[in-house]
Amino acid sequence: MKTDKLSSGNAALDTLLGGGLEARTVTQFFGEPASGKSTLCTIAAVACLRAGLSVVYIDSEGFSIERFRQIAGEDTEKIADRLFLFEPIDFEHQGSMILEAEKVLKAHKTGLLVMDSATALYRTDLEKGRDAMQALTRQMLHLLGYAKRYEIPIIITNQVYIDTTKNTYAGLGGTALEHLSKVIVRLEKTDAPGIRRARLVKHRSRPEGASFEYEITGDGISSRPS
Repeated sequence: MKTDKLSSGNAALDTLLGGGLEARTVTQFFGEPASGKSTLCTIAAVACLRAGLSVVYIDSEGFSIERFRQIAGEDTEKIADRLFLFEPIDFEHQGSMILEAEKVLKAHKTGLLVMDSATALYRTDLEKGRDAMQALTRQMLHLLGYAKRYEIPIIITNQVYIDTTKNTYAGLGGTALEHLSKVIVRLEKTDAPGIRRARLVKHRSRPEGASFEYEITGDGISSRPS
């Protein structure tokens, strides 16, 4: 069993996570739009590709090739052929692509699976109520199974909804995502222009509440201690 952790591609985030992304574990980033979820996913994917491993990337929100080029820089052409991109068009298609992704996991030395976002397409199926929730749970269980079977870290991103009674926001997907994600990081906008905060809200061995602040930049993020 692997015990090593995979670098997230950012030193401050690695520190927050206790050394990096943990194998056999689902790590969730959730937050408002433009809080940096996709950027952190791309940074982690590039770091894994630079380490010589393959990455499975399931993107339901439109993968930005230009952003990948900005973050990968001069390594773009060298590492791009080990990025296996899946782009589902609806929630049912998302489930099918999760199943198809195992072919890559079996055939290539994969170090990371990213799903950005787990709930963007689920949101369009919310009127199906319990059926949609059960489908999302099945999808997440498949991802957790991959994490354990292939001993890799999984990153998922999650959209948020506003709890009007408490005037706060929380991640979509309820217990399906909350319980299956052993590590959860909330990405927040701060009062300072352009400054975001990554806050640890769940971890098996790290105290909750630790954080760092960062700014989204042309080639990724620029972080600083909070």
